[in-house]
Amino acid sequence: MIDIIEDESGAKYDDGSSYERRDLSIYIHIPFCVKKCVYCDFLSFPVGTSCMQGYGVYREKYIEALCEELRSYAYLAETHSVKTIYIGGGTPSLLEADEITMIMTTVRSIFDIAEDAEISIEVNPGTLTSRKAAEYIANGINRMSIGLQSAQRDELQVLGRIHNYDQFLAAFDMAREAGFRNINIDLMSDIPGQTMRSYLDTLEKVLRCKPEHISSYSLIVEAGTPLAASPELLSRIPDEDVDREMYDITNKLLDSGGYHRYEISNYARHGYECRHNIVYWTLGEYIGVGIGAASFLYGRRYTNTSDIGEYIDTMENCHELVTYGDPVANSRKVRDLLEQMRTVDEELNTDRLMEEYMFLGLRMISGVSAERFNDYFGHSIYDIYGPVIDKYKVSGHLEDDHGLIRLTKKGIDVSNTILADFLIED
Repeated sequence: MIDIIEDESGAKYDDGSSYERRDLSIYIHIPFCVKKCVYCDFLSFPVGTSCMQGYGVYREKYIEALCEELRSYAYLAETHSVKTIYIGGGTPSLLEADEITMIMTTVRSIFDIAEDAEISIEVNPGTLTSRKAAEYIANGINRMSIGLQSAQRDELQVLGRIHNYDQFLAAFDMAREAGFRNINIDLMSDIPGQTMRSYLDTLEKVLRCKPEHISSYSLIVEAGTPLAASPELLSRIPDEDVDREMYDITNKLLDSGGYHRYEISNYARHGYECRHNIVYWTLGEYIGVGIGAASFLYGRRYTNTSDIGEYIDTMENCHELVTYGDPVANSRKVRDLLEQMRTVDEELNTDRLMEEYMFLGLRMISGVSAERFNDYFGHSIYDIYGPVIDKYKVSGHLEDDHGLIRLTKKGIDVSNTILADFLIED
């Protein structure tokens, strides 16, 4: 039985008194990439731009800083067992093989990692080599996520991707030859200039590869990106009718190809669901290391600085204090430095956590567990959300299957509207 307590913000969490180790996930952010895609608003730095002058030095110092931040979480080894690790970016496959080895060696020297842990790395087909793939396997990385997006040359060029379809096929083959038996392929619909024919061709080519997992996302126009600033590109985005056709054909083809949909945008062969993402969707605990990385621990969410210089300086100062001073006497100084580098989500209280539990959990096809909601928050899900749930049960958009509340097929089609109703009014 999890012991749930409430902190000063009102957020509730397990106080760690349970005998069994608690599950922990780790996200490791690699912010470097070869070229920024036109739709990308992630925290990443193209290595050829002016902001990355002296990239080689930055990269070396950044990796050292990552390892130092990982060491700052050593206290969790006593209470937690790591079940998933995700190396994302940016483009992690831009790093040299020995740099990934350095990161993974540090992780293994600190944490208790479960024997069946899922350890993922994102790769760009244009930066993967056979040596890197083999080194990933040697370091225990057992899941690869390959960013294809499209099999069409013109669509890849519109997006600003650095690879072509042949390079993707080569990368996929490298992964298989290295020993990867769990591969995800990222796909994108609603690309400017994309047609039903071109999208169908991409889907069919991906299915012939027989990956274990497929993520299929609609292109989102984010403010501040080159895409958002281009009327010409925006005018070529497929209309809503074509978008709906793409959505329907994705579900139909992937289902017939042996992939079950377990989240609104994710499909997998049974047993290959992305366990790391499920942690996010179910409010599991995780730490994020690297610039801009978020953590959710003991009911508290905080985010690292997005300033790479500040991040490196902070971790170098922490290293100095721990290495050359009295570790015990300096522990308070180290904590202060880390706190100054991070922004705490001060508005994260029980109401906000309930909203997230419903928002994220209902994206999963299995839905949300009424029993777990009660265990986590100390309230019946119907006490909090009864009128909303009943409203959508009557309309056929939600169903309650023995305590599992989930969207129906009809509900999935209008999920954004339904999820908005789970906001709790102040």
